[in-house]
Amino acid sequence: MDVGGAYGGGKAGAAFDPITFVQRPQVILRGVCLFSSLIVYSCISGKGYIEKDGKDVCLYNGDASACSYGKIVGFLGLVGSIGFLVGEYLFEQMSSVKTRKHYVLGDLGFSSFWAFLYFIAFCWLSSAWNKTEEPENHYGTTSAQFAILLSFCSIVTWAGCSWFAYQRFKQGVDPAFASTFEADPSGGQGYSSYPDGTDAAYQDPPFAQQQQQYQQQRPMGDFQAPTY
Repeated sequence: MDVGGAYGGGKAGAAFDPITFVQRPQVILRGVCLFSSLIVYSCISGKGYIEKDGKDVCLYNGDASACSYGKIVGFLGLVGSIGFLVGEYLFEQMSSVKTRKHYVLGDLGFSSFWAFLYFIAFCWLSSAWNKTEEPENHYGTTSAQFAILLSFCSIVTWAGCSWFAYQRFKQGVDPAFASTFEADPSGGQGYSSYPDGTDAAYQDPPFAQQQQQYQQQRPMGDFQAPTY
């Protein structure tokens, strides 16, 4: 059925166009978030530690918590980006207004929160790196600095995702979409009662009326008993 859209999405059941899909700002930002989170996680996991005295020490001034925090934020950001990309693919197929609303609110909350977490990661990693002595043979320097740079970029991209989610929420629901799929059954009019027989006035049959008129025009005389 041809219905209107809701929360920035097109009509439910429309054909999927991959070119239009990849050109959507939300999808582009999700792709950037995915790439940034993957690089942050890979840089810290791969070359974020240096071996000292037989132990792996965090390259960020020996702060193991900084490395752990950066890896967790990067990994969960990667998983979240994949999940929301799948959600963007399924968004056009969501015919329920409540489902779309929950998705948009989830996107808004998660993206805003993750932008804040990346802000903490950027401040934490950059502060620890400024206190770090230059590693021997510059081991892991490029990866450590790149992780800091992409943490800053992730603040912008995740904030952009939350802004687009907020714009979707402000758009709300197309009345045609809501009336078709989300009509409140309690708000409708009740069934009309069966017409009462007393509503219509009773009418005598036509032959009864003719007989009555005939009796009025020709009154009956006194009854006389027949003679035998």
